[in-house]
Amino acid sequence: MRELRIVITTADAERLHGALVLAAAQTALGGRASVFLQLNAVALLREPIAAPQDEAHRAAGLPTLAVLVEEALGLGVSIIACQSGLALAGLTVTQLPDGAEVSGPVGFLQQTDDSARLIFA
Repeated sequence: MRELRIVITTADAERLHGALVLAAAQTALGGRASVFLQLNAVALLREPIAAPQDEAHRAAGLPTLAVLVEEALGLGVSIIACQSGLALAGLTVTQLPDGAEVSGPVGFLQQTDDSARLIFA
């Protein structure tokens, strides 16, 4: 199974939610998945993690963004925060969810080989 690598470029919680659902499904099927939050998107990982649509998701029997981040990490999804995005969000590495990684765009792309599916969300 080809690796799934998703880039989130804006601080849109619904984009992150959708990307994490796909990434979690990929790992549940035995594949590898990474979600790279670039620049302003890193702010979505600020504790407490919450999204405007959390209540609607919960009412529909779906996980909130915080639960989804935790579950995705538990399934082995790599959640990667952009180094510059940390600075923009005023966050430090220690303020990220346990298991989240830090890298830059060059590092992320260096780990993306020609067989990977690269999606921008």
